[in-house]
Amino acid sequence: HAQPEEFGGGSVPAGGSLRLPCDAADITPSNYCMAWFRQPPGGEREGIASIERDGEITYAESVKGRFTISRDNAKSTVYLDIKNLQPEDTGTYYCASTGVWYCFGEIRERDYGYWGQGTQVTVSP
Repeated sequence: HAQPEEFGGGSVPAGGSLRLPCDAADITPSNYCMAWFRQPPGGEREGIASIERDGEITYAESVKGRFTISRDNAKSTVYLDIKNLQPEDTGTYYCASTGVWYCFGEIRERDYGYWGQGTQVTVSP
């Protein structure tokens, strides 16, 4: 497939942890910028973490310290690890790629042309 595909969503109690894998397959995360976005219920989609071809990582201020983006080039997979989940982390999480090796710095939706369908994460109090 040409588009990323997310996995790993579900319902988690507050304080728990979650790993979201993104099967990048044809996009080859070792060659391209990959990122994670999330969209809360009724809210706008926001960029939360990105990783460039050379491994440079950017996080949104709102998730620093609890979210970790990483990739396994051999598996063509990008991961988002989330710890100490909070109810405000509830939303749909999307994996995306710019289609080029760099990420443009700030994680902006308009810079990403390849998107997965999203995976739902629900955090209960």
